[in-house]
Amino acid sequence: MGTVIHAHKLSEGDVRGERFAGHSCELKNCTDVLVLTRPKLVAEIHRNFLQAGADIIETDTFNATRFGLADFGLSEWVYEINTTAARLARREADRFNELTPNKPRFVAGSMGPTSVCLSMSPKAEDPGYRAATFDQMVENYLEQVRGLVDGGVDILLAETAFDTLSLKACLYAIEEYFQQQRIRLPVMVSGTIVGKDGRTLSGQTIEAFWISISHFDMLSVGLNCSLGPEQMRPHIETLARIAPVPVSCYPNAGLPNEMGEFDESPERMAEVLRDFAACGWLNLVGGCCGTTPEHVRQI
Repeated sequence: MGTVIHAHKLSEGDVRGERFAGHSCELKNCTDVLVLTRPKLVAEIHRNFLQAGADIIETDTFNATRFGLADFGLSEWVYEINTTAARLARREADRFNELTPNKPRFVAGSMGPTSVCLSMSPKAEDPGYRAATFDQMVENYLEQVRGLVDGGVDILLAETAFDTLSLKACLYAIEEYFQQQRIRLPVMVSGTIVGKDGRTLSGQTIEAFWISISHFDMLSVGLNCSLGPEQMRPHIETLARIAPVPVSCYPNAGLPNEMGEFDESPERMAEVLRDFAACGWLNLVGGCCGTTPEHVRQI
């Protein structure tokens, strides 16, 4: 979603639209608000990925929590952004389901990490300091869960998790909501690693990451972002070996070049992921940063 949005080179005014024309904060880098200001663009992107063959599309809500939207002065719009995003994706998925009911499409509510880390201090001089408590992080995600579920998602996707304690708060919020509302949706979990050593930003190995969250009843566990498919190979192999649940993998389209762009070809990305599947490591596959509808079509 983000890669395709950035390709449109939207101006500050484009992102603001009429509704936020006088907003006090810069919004150019807030892709989540586009569900309110440019809903036709977001719907078109969903449609393009569905036409390419995607079985699951994600809501445009990766950063749509109170913590995530605070830098843009949009914390009061969390619920509206999430419900609107879910309804946009739901509408497009349902259109395709009507055309080909034998090939169901699903909507996953994207729940990304925040800039607030529970495992590490943002102050080098004060290692014990934390910018938020666990309970505050739970409330941060609980508000997002309400919006996504009310908007009609099929799945909740806690993704790009680099701080396991924050991920635990996210999963706790999801479970709390399920118990409050007496409902249950499938939950997918996807972590991200930051280097070739296969550790998260907070220092956990793949094995430690899995052990930390294995108590939760999840549809799948996987890895996404940070690395291209080639670099992710040993880590996906490890996760597939130790996790008794379905495994997902949606890497970046290669590593960023000197311009910060991703240039792994759709054909090459599909070839590597095909090899992962042939090895029996994967159940769900897709793409993260740099992924276009053509990448999905090849996969």
